[in-house]
Amino acid sequence: MHFRALAKDRLPAPIFHYMDGGAEDEWSLANNTDAFDRYEFLTEVLNDVAEVDLTTRLMGIDLALPFFLSPTGMTRLFHHKKELAVARAAHRAGTMYSLSTLGTSTIEDVAAANPGPNLFQVYLFKDRGIVRDWVARAKESGFKALALTVDLAAHGNRERDIHTGMVMPPRWSLGSLASFAAHPHWSLNYLLHPDFRIANVRPGDDTLDKAGAMSLLQYVGEQFDHHLNWKDAEWLAGEWGGPLLLKGVTSPEDAERARDAGATGLMLSNHGGRQLDGAAAPVDCIRPIRDRVGDALTLIADGGIRRGTHILKALALGADACSVGRAYLYALSAAGEAGVDHMFAVLRKELQLAMALLGVTKVADIGERHIRRVGH
Repeated sequence: MHFRALAKDRLPAPIFHYMDGGAEDEWSLANNTDAFDRYEFLTEVLNDVAEVDLTTRLMGIDLALPFFLSPTGMTRLFHHKKELAVARAAHRAGTMYSLSTLGTSTIEDVAAANPGPNLFQVYLFKDRGIVRDWVARAKESGFKALALTVDLAAHGNRERDIHTGMVMPPRWSLGSLASFAAHPHWSLNYLLHPDFRIANVRPGDDTLDKAGAMSLLQYVGEQFDHHLNWKDAEWLAGEWGGPLLLKGVTSPEDAERARDAGATGLMLSNHGGRQLDGAAAPVDCIRPIRDRVGDALTLIADGGIRRGTHILKALALGADACSVGRAYLYALSAAGEAGVDHMFAVLRKELQLAMALLGVTKVADIGERHIRRVGH
């Protein structure tokens, strides 16, 4: 897929680099994808692979694909159709859409756009009343799962944003004016569709909304609870009472703690390389965590996936499914809703072909016997 190059052409530089960048030297950002090259397939031959079935059951939910869409904040930055375009594409693909706490569309609007399974990603705010409101609204809107992000104890040092002058919400400055002017399609749509807001935050004080997006973003920043601990995860599990993933776990020890705290699964993630530079690639964390917790937790590989073969390698290492983030943001930025449809079509076709060449026809048949680390 060439969506990244197309997205770079379509978006003003500060917007593109906000999506594309990582922390500090961006080693983890690159390693998330490069790590897949450390594994090779062991194929099985003379198996009837005329019909390859990608359906899978995840957290009690039937999906047409063994991958779904990760939560990504402020999708309105990249396309004026926001999260709703992506949710509609997920519905057509028969898979799950994940809405971020920092989404620019409401829980209710996403549920209407994708009547199929949805997940809500949660940051625990200091005001637990806001969190309870999210949980209640997600339940009422038929969301099937929650994901608590646990790797944001502090904000990563994202130097690209400093260099490009990226601010929230986007606004013209002397440094960025030329880039915005050189991308009139994005800039015109930003002017014609100026609805940029953190749509699900209801602070109980409408003066914040009246003051504009910047005041609300400042309020959100102040609400992040940096005292978050395992007791808070237990509290959220009790409030929700359904499938709960902890997003940002990479160690077997924390996987055990998550299980004991009431989580039903993990999204193995380093926040797309945007937090601690040098953090382990998610794909390298699958096998050690699976060996530690067995089948007690659902494991989702989240990070660096750009090919169907990446999904297949993650499944062979023990993941139950994968989630993709940047891949669909590139597609959305490049070609809107149709771009996300095309991304699904490409990954579906690549995965079906890879499974056939590996010698398997069902997701449940993919296993450790099909993969090994290069050099072993």
